[in-house]
Amino acid sequence: MLVIVGYLIVVSSVFGGYMAMGGHLGVLYQPLELLIIGGAAVGAFVAGNDLKTLRATMKELPKLLRNAKKLDKALYMELLALLYVILAKGRKDGMMALESDIDDPQNSAIFAPYPRILKDLRVTEFLTDYLRLVVSGNTDPFEIGELMEHEIETYKHEAEVPAHSLARMGDALPALGIVSAVLGVVHALASADLPPAEMGQLIAHAMVGTFLGILLSYGFVTPLSTLIEHHVAESLKVYQCIRVTLLASLNGYAPQLAVEFGRKTLCSTERPSFTELEGHVREVKNR
Repeated sequence: MLVIVGYLIVVSSVFGGYMAMGGHLGVLYQPLELLIIGGAAVGAFVAGNDLKTLRATMKELPKLLRNAKKLDKALYMELLALLYVILAKGRKDGMMALESDIDDPQNSAIFAPYPRILKDLRVTEFLTDYLRLVVSGNTDPFEIGELMEHEIETYKHEAEVPAHSLARMGDALPALGIVSAVLGVVHALASADLPPAEMGQLIAHAMVGTFLGILLSYGFVTPLSTLIEHHVAESLKVYQCIRVTLLASLNGYAPQLAVEFGRKTLCSTERPSFTELEGHVREVKNR
């Protein structure tokens, strides 16, 4: 939703300012210029990316128009509470007692109270995979930490592919606007026998191409790339929280201290306070 609001601000500011200075919107209506710029941009985008990148980008774009915030404080409270329950049971009954819960989290009594975590299959898989390694025994905390970091980096690389592809398209749009403008100037010069007023109109139409290329780049496409990067950076916090909490447990810290380590990795806007987390953990203990 904020994307649409931002676009409306861009359009109203640019075209409203243009009209305020006495400009006429009809001059800017150049569908053929849009065809040249948009068609060339889409063609270059298709030519410069593989099918996997194209699918990932098309899948990501609709998400940007929705304003559903998935990674909020409530979700992190669920995550930290789940980690506490898992580590507390492992500390009390032994990690082998978690084997059935890890193998089938969708039907686990431990995971059941945390539906938002279960709904995210990738996060659930990340957590259970490393718990499985811990249950197997003979685990070196340093090696598991490194393995987790490599997987998080792989996830980051995959998730940022649409952002990079859109950023390259945004970089290309001003140049494609110049291509459109040059073609318009060529057309104008080929009509040099026209009266000056008509020649001036043709030159003005040609210049619209440069304007559209720059506007589409910095006003519409590049912000989408930046937004995807923000979303990816935010989503990584879930994995970092799991990583730090499990490593703290492997290094001998009690479950309540281990989840405190995980809490510290979260952004300040979503991070529960120490008192909130402590109260939530106390509630979980009393269930």
